[in-house]
Amino acid sequence: MSGVWIFDKNGVARLISNPTRESFEEKDPIYPGTSTAPGARPRDLVYRPTNQVIRSYSELEQRLGELGWTRYYNLDQPELLQFHKSANSCHLISLPRNFANFRSIHMYDIVVKNRSFFEVRDPSQT
Repeated sequence: MSGVWIFDKNGVARLISNPTRESFEEKDPIYPGTSTAPGARPRDLVYRPTNQVIRSYSELEQRLGELGWTRYYNLDQPELLQFHKSANSCHLISLPRNFANFRSIHMYDIVVKNRSFFEVRDPSQT
């Protein structure tokens, strides 16, 4: 019995034998997700000192700047926005240039490098 188990909002599981994107879209999940993560719950990046939900790169760049991060312009990878802590540091945050492609993996990268200042939350908790 191989395939992918999908749980609906009532906790009932159903098996999809040969998963395709269309098979995930047969039933409306409680959280639409993306084609790579059907039903994935959306997440918010929150700046903890002010409890501010980060909704754009301008807001994020302002908060990172306050923490000592500066923009790093890498001409070899124009599809990325990058920030570094200092010239002597190996810490680098790489983000997709389009904020619509900003995912939880990028949020957690920011959180790990700024533990006391950011956290990732479920939108229902913000």
